[in-house]
Amino acid sequence: MGLYVGVADFNPHAIGVSHADEYFNVSTIDEEGVYQAGREFKADGIVTLATDMPMRAVAYATHKLGLVGISYDTAIKATDKGEMIKAFEVAGVEHPWYYILHTPEDLKKVVSEITYPCISKPVDNAGSRGVVLIESSKDLENAIQYSSLNGRNGGVIIEEYLKGSEVSVEVMVVNEDVHILQVTDKLTTGSPHFVEMGHSQPSLLDYKDIRAIKDLAKRAVNSIGINHGPAHVEIMLTDQGPKMIELGARMGGDCITTHLVPLSTGIDMVKATIQIALGECPSIAPRFDKGAAIRYIEETNGVIENISGIDKVNSINGIEHVVLTKAVGDVVNRISSSVDRIGYVISQADTAQAAIDLCENAMKHIVITTK
Repeated sequence: MGLYVGVADFNPHAIGVSHADEYFNVSTIDEEGVYQAGREFKADGIVTLATDMPMRAVAYATHKLGLVGISYDTAIKATDKGEMIKAFEVAGVEHPWYYILHTPEDLKKVVSEITYPCISKPVDNAGSRGVVLIESSKDLENAIQYSSLNGRNGGVIIEEYLKGSEVSVEVMVVNEDVHILQVTDKLTTGSPHFVEMGHSQPSLLDYKDIRAIKDLAKRAVNSIGINHGPAHVEIMLTDQGPKMIELGARMGGDCITTHLVPLSTGIDMVKATIQIALGECPSIAPRFDKGAAIRYIEETNGVIENISGIDKVNSINGIEHVVLTKAVGDVVNRISSSVDRIGYVISQADTAQAAIDLCENAMKHIVITTK
């Protein structure tokens, strides 16, 4: 794109630093620090792509510098699950029942009203960290403590356990106009932690359900005030219709928007996000309609002794990427959050089902031994 790029990160060895024209040793959650870095850099745009934590700092900095971006209030609603679900409620956006807990007294007020099973999660974390299924009242206090310890401010949200088909909706908002780019099917571990282990596009749900899901996604995005840039909207299709899980005012992680959307539609969401931040109007029309999928690799507890089969998988037609995030000698754990996954395979095919099959068949060739 021919841009002069500055990177802000507390870690001087962060991946993006070596690619930057200028580097600022500033935490991505330091609001004033990011603003001062942007001011010194004379930034024309500031973005964070697929992480929640920097959203408030980006909104703060763009507002003070007069750049394009979401408001600080929207950033709060997009990164605090309690504020988010309250915004859904005010706007009439379908959502699970919920209780927000910050103190033991908050729990005492609602404990008799909680029904089971339900979900406990921190109000301010992501990547399935601190998310747990509560089967009965005897598990309630331990679950709340677990969620609280996995958040930053200690707040916890208890909400209805939604059953059905989970999807995400990949969105780009251009000049306050909400565009649905893709609907993604999800594969999770299920209870108790619901860690995402796969994604595929386009969704295999029927047209009527997809239409209702897209409508809900648009209303959810509008309810928290996202008027510029990307959004990643997570929805459960229940027997009563689609209901919101949560959303982010950012691109989706897990390679959904950086890899799968380009492979299934030809749309470059990274480029579009940068263009919007610069005040430009991106092209977000699909260039083709294909299937794309990702499947994550897992292993039980132990230390990795050997990994084989990667070269074989790389030679399979339609396999686009094979990535391992662990190496021989690394400790692996049973899946309880996304950080426990040890790699992934990404594919492209003519249909979503064909892409899924490609990934799953390819993974059979990967052999990981542990001790």
